[in-house]
Amino acid sequence: MIDKLAIIGVGLIGGSLALALKQAGAVNHVVGYARSDLTRQEALALGIIDEATDSLADAVRHADLVFVAVPMGAMSAVFEEMAPHLSAHTVVTDGGSAKAQVVDAARTAMRQQMPNFVPGHPIAGTEKSGPSAAFAELYQQHRVVLTPVDETSAEAVRLVEKVWQTAGAEVFCMGVEQHDLLLAATSHLPHLLAFNLVGMLAQRDDCDEVLRYAAGGFRDFSRIASSDAVMWRDICLGNQQAILELMKQYRQGLDQIEQAIRSGDGDYLIDVFIRAKKARDSRFAEPGLIDNSEV
Repeated sequence: MIDKLAIIGVGLIGGSLALALKQAGAVNHVVGYARSDLTRQEALALGIIDEATDSLADAVRHADLVFVAVPMGAMSAVFEEMAPHLSAHTVVTDGGSAKAQVVDAARTAMRQQMPNFVPGHPIAGTEKSGPSAAFAELYQQHRVVLTPVDETSAEAVRLVEKVWQTAGAEVFCMGVEQHDLLLAATSHLPHLLAFNLVGMLAQRDDCDEVLRYAAGGFRDFSRIASSDAVMWRDICLGNQQAILELMKQYRQGLDQIEQAIRSGDGDYLIDVFIRAKKARDSRFAEPGLIDNSEV
């Protein structure tokens, strides 16, 4: 059992982990930190945390595990502020979507604590945010990726792996660069496409009429455009190299489709559509497939 768990950022991601561990009887005391007093008090009232504090130092002091679940843009400042107050035994992990940026920030701020730092990314979420969006079952049947670096101790990895398994997740380990490339392709780029498409339609004078006739496919695809804007701004800037490369590839493919439509090349379109259908159908037909959606 974890005696003291510190949740830094008590919204959907941090709050759901706290609730899952409480439900499993795997934690004795949960301390929550957030910049907003309203957020802290909401998390306390909902039973997500047992103690609310406006002091990051108090939150992490003597903690067995610290989970940093703040927007990517705030990670560096959080690491710097809490580093002097971490105990020698405290394990730190995070939920950031762009691991290279997180690791760089951690190495700068927590040099001495790097053996106890386990970079992580729970690939789960909804389009909602805040403490009221948290629920204990969020991570069940979802994947969590850990990206331990050379300095990370095996003992720290085992603890974080056990925590996520207790929350119901399937845990995988991979390299930082591999993670950022895979997530750029399967999560970050799709979000950008959804944001751009919905934003484009919103600028039309006939937007209301267009959306009135939107079918289920559009609603399914555009759902992720309801995601938190600050979070996704930080993800895009934090993983820009991988995202920009994939945007370049996507733009090239879109240009080829445009040219095929202009020239009436139906054979090319059929080939593209069949290849995409086969790839998706074969992937999502796997028995026992775990839903990896981030929102």
